[in-house]
Amino acid sequence: MAHIHLEDGSFTLFWVVVWWAIALVLICAALIWVRSAKKTDNRKITLAAFCTAAAFAIFQVSIPLFGGVHLNLTPLIGILVGPAIGSFVVLIINILSAAIGHGGWGMIGANLIVNVIEVVVAYMVFRALKNVFPGAFARGGIATFASLFCGNLAMIAIILISEIQGVTQSKSQILAGLSLLAGLNMGVAIIEAVITGMIITYILRVRPDMLESERP
Repeated sequence: MAHIHLEDGSFTLFWVVVWWAIALVLICAALIWVRSAKKTDNRKITLAAFCTAAAFAIFQVSIPLFGGVHLNLTPLIGILVGPAIGSFVVLIINILSAAIGHGGWGMIGANLIVNVIEVVVAYMVFRALKNVFPGAFARGGIATFASLFCGNLAMIAIILISEIQGVTQSKSQILAGLSLLAGLNMGVAIIEAVITGMIITYILRVRPDMLESERP
């Protein structure tokens, strides 16, 4: 969904370093969070491994709509394993994606920021709506849509701030194009929201202990 599909050289070195630095701060914060836990839940680690494999596979499948769009499952990752471990999951996915040419290596920092925002927002919204929408489907769907909306806003902001090298369009023209792309992405986000809601509903029915967001 909100993935910056640009090759290396699209951003200046300065902005590549800036986004990488912010991304590393986020990863360090996640590492401190995980290390502060009294005990690592092996079930969560196993679930994170499955999420990594599934999300990476889904991420490479292009839906032939509007020139090609795809799901990314970052909201589901946040809901299932939480923001800390979820940050490591999206880091691995972005590294593997860059390794097969799905975006440049220099874009990993920017894309990681976008994906971590999606993971964190999905986790927080899903948890916050527990007393408002008891049903898992509604909570999962709303959390997914909200997180992907925030991810698209972050993507637009990063591109506008960084500016694409070699592009002669004005910022207003770039914003118009990115807004159209974000609109298409949010159309697909509805599909991902339904899928995530169904998955969460099933997991809560058969294995509620698997959900990070449902634990006290």
